[in-house]
Amino acid sequence: MKAAELVEERKAPMEGGSQEEAERNTDAAEEQEEPEEADCDSSSKKKKRVVPGIVYLGHVPPRFRPLHVRNLLSAYGEVGRVFFQAEDRFVRRKKKAAAAAGGKKAAKYSKDYTEGWVEFRDKRIAKRVAASLHNTPMGARRRSPFRYDLWNLKYLHRFTWSHLSEHLAFERQVRRQRLRAEVAQAKRETDFYLQSVERGKRFLATDGDATRPNSSWTFAQRPTEQELRARKAARPGGRERARLANFQDQARSNKGLLARIFGAPPPAESKEEP
Repeated sequence: MKAAELVEERKAPMEGGSQEEAERNTDAAEEQEEPEEADCDSSSKKKKRVVPGIVYLGHVPPRFRPLHVRNLLSAYGEVGRVFFQAEDRFVRRKKKAAAAAGGKKAAKYSKDYTEGWVEFRDKRIAKRVAASLHNTPMGARRRSPFRYDLWNLKYLHRFTWSHLSEHLAFERQVRRQRLRAEVAQAKRETDFYLQSVERGKRFLATDGDATRPNSSWTFAQRPTEQELRARKAARPGGRERARLANFQDQARSNKGLLARIFGAPPPAESKEEP
């Protein structure tokens, strides 16, 4: 009996120590889980990268440059790349010619732009800027040259700068193909004209020139009515017959005219009785 009691007394402190060790292990595990959760939160924040956004500028006033739009829009957020589409060369040449005709210096009329694209580092700022500045004055100061021009902004959803590069490259390729087609068409017309000139020279060299008196054409033209009358008159007795035919025609026309004037029926042609 005493031996059994001694064994139980030894087991009791051993069980108490094992419970304390288990509690310590659970506390340590909880402490390890807390920094792991903090690391996960920080990594998720790092994974949320900033996506850039592009705003389309539909109206670009004269003498408005990319530096101006960068200075004006940088107050609302970080601005990345800016691209302005230059106007057509034909329009620029026409403006310069009009300026020269008006007596103004051509240097004042440098190339202008028709549209533009502005990239913001954060697309949320791009959306906010496009929504708040649309249809508002460009210049806030009174002396600003763009005070009476309005912003024409539109946020391009899911549009990246690579899309813009591809679009511009496609337009350049189309312009080059159109220019090649126009050059080829002009070359064909020039070759046809030169071939026609050479053919005409050869024809005049072989058959003669129609403007010279001794030359003759190879084809025969049908005689006109005047030529036929002249030939008939050249025959013996042909002049008298032609004169008689003229008198008969005049007499018939006079009789018909008198009948119309006096209201009489037109004279019938005389028929010989059997």
